[in-house]
Amino acid sequence: MSQEIQEKIKQVIKEDINPYLDLHQGGCEFVSYEDGIVTISLHGGCSGCPSSQITLFNGITPILKEKVPEVKEVLLD
Repeated sequence: MSQEIQEKIKQVIKEDINPYLDLHQGGCEFVSYEDGIVTISLHGGCSGCPSSQITLFNGITPILKEKVPEVKEVLLD
């Protein structure tokens, strides 16, 4: 089951999140999933951006929670 959830998370990152982040010369990568907690890393323009926390909480987290109901929290690596 966890492997299935991980694949769904990776698909959402690839199809729904990274195209938006790419507009700002950035992106995110899946790091891990355990007990409803997803860990991601930001790269490119997003890695040092002062707005990265806003992007995480107002953009990435709601999208992942909506598309993958098993996700309870998203953390940065």
